[in-house]
This record gives sequence, C-alpha cells and structure tokens, in this order.
Amino acid sequence: MSLVAIVSFRLGGPDGVSVEAAKWAWALGQLGHTTVTVAGEGPVDRLVPGLAIGAADPPSHRELDEALEGCDLVIVENLCSLPLNPGASRRVADVRRGRPTILHHHDLPWQRPHLAHIEGPPTDDAWRHVTINELSRRELAERGIHARTIYNTFDTSQRPGDRAGTRKRLGLDEQQRLVLQPTRALARKNIPGGLELAAALGATYWLLGRAEDGYGPELDRLLAETPCPVIRGSGAINDISDAYAAADVITLPSFWEGFGNPTIESVTYRRPLAIGRYPVARELLGFGFEFFDIAESWRLDEWLRRGDTSALERNLARADAHFSLALLPGRVRSVVDSLGEAVPSSNRPLDS
Repeated sequence: MSLVAIVSFRLGGPDGVSVEAAKWAWALGQLGHTTVTVAGEGPVDRLVPGLAIGAADPPSHRELDEALEGCDLVIVENLCSLPLNPGASRRVADVRRGRPTILHHHDLPWQRPHLAHIEGPPTDDAWRHVTINELSRRELAERGIHARTIYNTFDTSQRPGDRAGTRKRLGLDEQQRLVLQPTRALARKNIPGGLELAAALGATYWLLGRAEDGYGPELDRLLAETPCPVIRGSGAINDISDAYAAADVITLPSFWEGFGNPTIESVTYRRPLAIGRYPVARELLGFGFEFFDIAESWRLDEWLRRGDTSALERNLARADAHFSLALLPGRVRSVVDSLGEAVPSSNRPLDS
C-alpha cells in the first residue's frame, strides 16, 4: 500500500478537474492505495493557500514538502498544465524533480488563445504524463513529451433523478420543452449557441452554473435579450441527476472543452445531446455516439416529435464499453505500475 497525494489549484468542487480527480482517488482506493488531497482551495485534507489560482505568493518549498510528507506518489491535476498560478507550478515541479509523479493534463496552454504563447508543461524522467484526450497527447508528442491518454470515465448505471418534482419546482408542466446547459458561464461555453437552440425548439433554457472570469455582465445582457424563457442556477435540484431527469435536451455548444463531461453524462442519463464543434467533440464522435449538431435544431426537433429512444440505448452501450468508471482502476494501475519500484504496490486485488 502507498500514500498518494492528489494536488491541484482547487479540489472538491463541481469543476471538471475536481470531479475527475475524485474519480482517480476512488480508483486508487480500489487498487489498495490511500489518498490525500492537497490544494489551495476547497474541502481538502491539506490546504496550501499558495497553490490557489490568483494567490498573492506561491507556496514555499518547505510548505510543499510538509504537505507532501510521507507520500510515495504525487498526482498533479492540471496545476502544471495551465499557467493559472505560474509560481506555484514552478514550485511543485521543483519539489517533485526525480520523484514519482503523474502529471494529469486536462488542458494545455496553447489550447487557450490568450495563453498560446506560454511554453508547455515541465517534464522529468521520474514522471509520467497523462492526457484526457488524444489531441493533447499528440500535441505533447510534437513537443517531445511522451504521454498516454486516459479518457474521463463515468458511472454508466446511473439512477434516474426526480423529473416530476424538479420540473414542478422549476414551474414547468410536462409539455414544456427544457434545454439544459449543465456548465458554467464563460465565453468558450458559447452561451449564445445554447440560447439559440432553446429558442429554435420553443423550449425553456436552463443554465446550471454561474458566470466566471468576468463574464457576468455579458451573460446578463444575453439573457435579457433572448426570446426564450430562462432558468438559472441549481437551487431546484438535490443532485445533478435531477437536472438531467428534468431536461428534454442537453446542450454543450462550447467552442473548446478539454473533454466536456456533459457529453457522456447525457448518455448515462439517456438524454439527447446537441453539441458544438469543438475539436475533442469530433474525437468522441469517433466512438460512434449519435449526437445532434448544435446548428441542426430541426433534426433534433423531428427526433423529439418521433420519441424514438433506440439511439439513446446504443449510445449507452458505447459509453459502457469505452468510458465506464469500472474501467478506470485498471487504467490508473497501468500508469502507476510504469513507475516501477518507486511506488509501493498493494497486495489487494483489483475489484473491477
């Protein structure tokens, strides 16, 4: 058994990095390892404020050594991938030189236009790099960094949420169409695309997340001008499953996503998805998923009128084969094992 630290800017929240880090912690537990979370923000085991996005000063080497004391392996979740706290990224890299470390890349700087001038992540012979899509793996290879892809994984046996109760709390009757965009509000999330889809379908638009990165004023303007009814926030739900249950259509109109968890989440909750043409979406479509293009609302309208759910069942079978959470422990083990004797192994058998 080994002690594994999971390190990031923030952990324990609803953002994609936190959600996937929690799944990795579960997978490591299945393999017999113990995990501790280390971050600048969030409900974590070891809080290091200097790791947070926007922290005034990065953590000292001593602070990091103390936070990682006793850890046989460190998994760095996006902190050395995106330069959101460059000082902290450098300090973590310095402390981990020559030590078993996995850099889990959810995004890379050149994939964001305003960060394209920033160099890529650091590397070291003692480290392993993991990406969440093949696009990033290839881009790292072009820069001389070997990585392997482990796609985000999902519970493919989701229990349905409370459709009737949630729609009642939202003030909707069963006949009113509801388009859910289960994302935060940022420019790259293409809020106008989601609003246009809802308007074309004669539906109510529901934006689940809050505005970030100064997008609030633009969001307020867009919502004030849209012709379709709008619902904001997660106050009507007890669990994300309630939101998916209440919705008739899920939309992810983004211009860019490192993965875009609503893609497979929509599949596990058996809901049709209208998706934007971001690069990784095309990669996911290669697995055979039957999604709707955000620009083809008429096709989705026809499908909703027919009520044929066979495509949803085919999508679920593909998700179960390629993106099931049950597959994650084996995939994580392959990376940990590649670090060799530097990381103590567990005698506990793999449960999945």
